[in-house]
Amino acid sequence: MNTGISPTPVKLNPELKMRLKRLAAARHRAPHWLMREAIAQYVDREEKRESFRQDGIRAWNEYEATGLHVTAEEVDAWLARLEAGQDVEPPEAHV
Repeated sequence: MNTGISPTPVKLNPELKMRLKRLAAARHRAPHWLMREAIAQYVDREEKRESFRQDGIRAWNEYEATGLHVTAEEVDAWLARLEAGQDVEPPEAHV
């Protein structure tokens, strides 16, 4: 049965390996499980960070191309109205 999972070696220094074993024992988990979980969380976090970075780059490029923007004061005023319970549209972008 092929599960699509393949082993990937990870070299750890002895101190980190011992810390991992102690933590795994305290959590009643296998060190392997902790490593998989840590890697999955790291990759998820870094994918989100990269997506945020790419959104920023796209927004900057769009601003450079069009000049359209909203000032911090306009956004603060809009947020204050939302916080006060008013159902208001976001401010319009302008040059």
